[in-house]
Amino acid sequence: MRILVVEDDSTISGFVAKGLREAGYAVDEAADGERGLALAADTTYDAAIVDLMLPRRDGLSLIEELRRRRITTPVLILSAKHSVDDRVRGLQTGGDDYLTKPFAFAELLARVQALLRRASGSAEPMRLVVGDLTLDLITREVRRAGQPIELRPREYALLEYLMRNAGRVISKTMILAHVWDYRFDPGTNVVDVLVFRLREKIDRSFETRLLHTVRGVGYVLKVD
Repeated sequence: MRILVVEDDSTISGFVAKGLREAGYAVDEAADGERGLALAADTTYDAAIVDLMLPRRDGLSLIEELRRRRITTPVLILSAKHSVDDRVRGLQTGGDDYLTKPFAFAELLARVQALLRRASGSAEPMRLVVGDLTLDLITREVRRAGQPIELRPREYALLEYLMRNAGRVISKTMILAHVWDYRFDPGTNVVDVLVFRLREKIDRSFETRLLHTVRGVGYVLKVD
């Protein structure tokens, strides 16, 4: 899943982006409101984290413009302002949640995950299931036929993306856009390598394959 971080403080932006990447998300960063708006208008994000005090265009103006354009990306507002009025104004402008600085990354991550669950349009289940493969969205535990499977963060991110789109063919471009932090490079084989590693863990020891290659198109997770 892909997240936009709009924050002009490089220390905070780097801290948040690093933590989100380690949690398995793809992250784009913008250091001012105009750049943040351009990215949000050009790319589909699963969530955005927006500071209020930004150069060129402030955070509230950025959120207002996103909503005016009917861009419904869930927004978590970051701000050093602690007053109730500031929080209310941020939420009334179109923000979906509000976190004051300083903050613990664990709380930020929990709030982002809550936004993603709400954005699904329904109460998201605690786990994803495809055949006998399960992924617990809270504990991040993965099991197949009851057996635990240890995944690295990017392997987990790919599996979650495939399970959320079970039965749908996902292209390499789509995987790069959601699992990595850069756009598609036709010469790279990182997707093939990651899919191979994931397949070794979720399919190799089991009779039924779940992760399939659709030649020339991409990959699909499904029960035959």
